Amino acid sequence: MPRRTKTPSPPDKVIRRRIPKWALQSADTSGSEQYYLRSIGRALEVLDCFDGKAPLALTDIGARTGLPESTLFRVLLTLEKHSYLKQAVDGTYQLAPKLRFGWLVEEGHLLRDKARPELERLVQHFNETASLAYLYEDRIHVLDSVETFHEIRMTNRIGRVLPPHCSAMGKAITAFQEHGLADRILEVYGLSRRTEHSITDRARLFAEFEEIRKTGIACDREESTLGGICYGAAIRSEGKPVVAALSISTPVVRMTAEREVETRNAVLEAAIRVAENLAR
Repeated sequence: MPRRTKTPSPPDKVIRRRIPKWALQSADTSGSEQYYLRSIGRALEVLDCFDGKAPLALTDIGARTGLPESTLFRVLLTLEKHSYLKQAVDGTYQLAPKLRFGWLVEEGHLLRDKARPELERLVQHFNETASLAYLYEDRIHVLDSVETFHEIRMTNRIGRVLPPHCSAMGKAITAFQEHGLADRILEVYGLSRRTEHSITDRARLFAEFEEIRKTGIACDREESTLGGICYGAAIRSEGKPVVAALSISTPVVRMTAEREVETRNAVLEAAIRVAENLAR
């Protein structure tokens, strides 16, 4: 029986990219204004005015961009038509969800980079797990975590959604929200009982939020996990909404009254330093 020979496959086809003739007319167009589209540039200048949080009025945007009102109105109308901006009933504009979430992710990455040295400092000093959380719309996620090398330790998985009613960072962030947003955050997650120590009474929870606003410190005493205790502090920047918090978590067996005071102070000081770094 004759041997079958494998037919060689044809060589990969070389894809040749055609360069338009008009692009060859200039030796270097990288810094040229010849092909700059001013209409798109204006639209991007308008989008750059927004921080993903505070809505802006037509006059605010006009002051920041310097665009004539008639031109600005057309740009805003176009961006709204293509779902990049949303106009509220009071006439102000805000980034649409598809842009706002991207802005939140970018801000979260910046915060993570600024807060990482503080998390590492806390871990080095206490030899316990330190974590960072961030508020994405109405859910609080673990953004970063540095773990201790203790065999028995508390852990935090990056990306995990935190309970706003029975975790230190969840309570620290939710406590500083407007009542309407705090309600929505609680409704999205629910007041489920994680352990026998979990707070599920709404009135009691909001009373604790008030205390957190006074002291700056939130505590989870075996409320989300039996045998674990966690202290969290919101990262507060003047004039800006609270969207983040950091914490130290430890097994209850390693916590003493003296260490509790030291831990609370260290967490609060670390949160203040992160806020100061963000303001620079």
